[in-house]
Amino acid sequence: MIKFSTERIYLYVKFLAALGIILAVYLLWQQFARPSFQPCSINATVNCDAIISGEVAKTLGIPTPLYGLIGYIVILVAAFYRKKKLLFGMASFGLLFCLWIAYRELFELAVICPVCILCQLIMISVFSLAVVVKRRA
Repeated sequence: MIKFSTERIYLYVKFLAALGIILAVYLLWQQFARPSFQPCSINATVNCDAIISGEVAKTLGIPTPLYGLIGYIVILVAAFYRKKKLLFGMASFGLLFCLWIAYRELFELAVICPVCILCQLIMISVFSLAVVVKRRA
């Protein structure tokens, strides 16, 4: 088993959070700008329309991608300042939120959003890294 230093783990978290920020901004841009070119929309089952304009587009009246953007920013800040509790707390909330969105997409709407899947994989990875950091504390 490979054992990474805590510094390296924080570096991975920063990278993943930055990638998550880019994906969340992309979804927000798609939601507000509604460009004609939508590379995420492949067919009726694989598309981002559920997040951009469907039932999952807003959560409590706020655009759902905005939650992701804020969450990834908080995770990035927590990684920069080595705030283990904040990192773990935000990663835990983010994981639960992502799982809830995934459930709604897959089982209620029968849609797969490729960008959302990437965000969910990033959040699972961040959560796993946050668990490692927390255990080392």
